[in-house]
Amino acid sequence: MTTNTFRFAAQLSKGPGGTARAWAEQARRAEDLGYSALLMPDHFGDQLAPVPALAAVAAATTTLRLGSLVFGNDYRHPLVLAKEAATLDVLSEGRFELSLGAGWMKTDYEEAGLTYDPPKVRVERFEEAVQVIQGLLRTDGPFSFDGAYYLVRAHSLLPRPVQQPGPPLIIGGGGKRVLTFAARHADIVSINANLRDGTGGPETAPNMSPAKTREKVSWVKEAAGPRFDALELNALIGFVMITDDANGIIEAMAPHFGIAVEDALHVPAVLLGTLDEMAEELQWRREEYGITYWSFEADSWEDLGPLVSKLAGT
Repeated sequence: MTTNTFRFAAQLSKGPGGTARAWAEQARRAEDLGYSALLMPDHFGDQLAPVPALAAVAAATTTLRLGSLVFGNDYRHPLVLAKEAATLDVLSEGRFELSLGAGWMKTDYEEAGLTYDPPKVRVERFEEAVQVIQGLLRTDGPFSFDGAYYLVRAHSLLPRPVQQPGPPLIIGGGGKRVLTFAARHADIVSINANLRDGTGGPETAPNMSPAKTREKVSWVKEAAGPRFDALELNALIGFVMITDDANGIIEAMAPHFGIAVEDALHVPAVLLGTLDEMAEELQWRREEYGITYWSFEADSWEDLGPLVSKLAGT
């Protein structure tokens, strides 16, 4: 497994009260607590648009990295996203993390009038988009691409990104094809539930069991080959509860998710217990799964500040 040290991201979408000042203060608070990054979802619901919001984060902070987990490929042309990525890297003085996914949330497509193509088509399009974006970001001078979905003609991307050869690339997925592609092309691989149904509801929990997680990491390791040791593995924790009775809560929850009680505590998307128990669990997951880069969603990131301070960089 990789020997990367722990780092953490706050997954945020808007400031308290919805004001610009609150958004900036929240970013500075995350930085002060020891978070490595502020990441944003990319959906059409009640959230700030990622690109301008991340530019505001860059202006409000000095060390905090920033990105979206993950940009939905079908919402913007890859040349447009490459331009935005380079600009955010310049405005943050090299603190941008570029992420991309094939797009999965069915309601986004429905509300925007976008065709919700079968997974195979969306993934093929996404794979081309990664080639376009990386080609533009990592090529000094004209770059061209002629694929089934995208055509770029001798475009020189300016401004150039600060980070060389470009911002680190995050690719997240829950299926073998996307994780295999991520292992070969990304710098950071995000281990997710398989979201091919387009809803991301409780029915996805069994797909994040310890056995399934080990299988996903094995796909990444096999496809990455010698570069596996240089990869950073990420996962998003969506359900957090600080409690003295983690076992009691797990016993009540596990049957609803179709997961054995002994496995439920180790589901990557869930973190329960006291702060000390959580620290032990994340250390267990590092040994077992190799995941060291954890993202915490908006309702838990501040309460977990002491945990972040304790583990970050260790």
